[in-house]
Amino acid sequence: MSGSRLGLLAGAAGVALIITGAAFAAPPDDRILPAEMHQSDKARTLAAKHGRALRDLSAEIYHCLPWVETRKHSIGFYKPRHVQDDRRFLSIRLYIEQEPSPQFARLSIEQRASAMFSRYVGAVLKRMTRQPAVRNDDTIDGFTVILEWLKQVPEGGQRPVHETIAAFVDKVDGESYLSGQLTMRDLATKARVLGWDGETSVGALKLAAWDDDFVSTFRVKNYQPDPTISCRQ
Repeated sequence: MSGSRLGLLAGAAGVALIITGAAFAAPPDDRILPAEMHQSDKARTLAAKHGRALRDLSAEIYHCLPWVETRKHSIGFYKPRHVQDDRRFLSIRLYIEQEPSPQFARLSIEQRASAMFSRYVGAVLKRMTRQPAVRNDDTIDGFTVILEWLKQVPEGGQRPVHETIAAFVDKVDGESYLSGQLTMRDLATKARVLGWDGETSVGALKLAAWDDDFVSTFRVKNYQPDPTISCRQ
């Protein structure tokens, strides 16, 4: 990564963590939307077929990215709102625990979104397709990675404001990225990325993404993941 890009991401690097609970505890069992709660036959079939892969994904995120939180029913086969037919994307929503610096807060929303897309979307996409059964299933139409983070540290009792981006990646583009045919910059160009400032939609965002190895290199001090879980990139 270039020096300028390192400077751009400096505000996103200050990760505030509190690791609690028993060592090697299992992830909460409500992070995955149950198959029967999906809204179409296609989605229910996919959820039942790939139940093991979804559980593995939940466990890998929980153990290998301890500064990231998945919430209730945040993993499943959801239909993007902008598509007309019953296209189902394997989806995950992540809340990123970080303490942004004033430098990060001063960036434009496109710059902050570009930083977060570069840091997480590719890394998470690799984890979502870890199982060959998922990667080779032509009935999965794409992938959705939703990232949420604290925009800036609230002052004077103000309510904290979060920012969110939702990146929708069609299956063919995801496969091209995973096989090395698309760069991260290409992936950001082809993905549909929507943004929110708090609860206010800011619409589609045009991002300038780049390769970022943060997820594969960052380590939480004194934290050891469950040795039975593979944390490879």
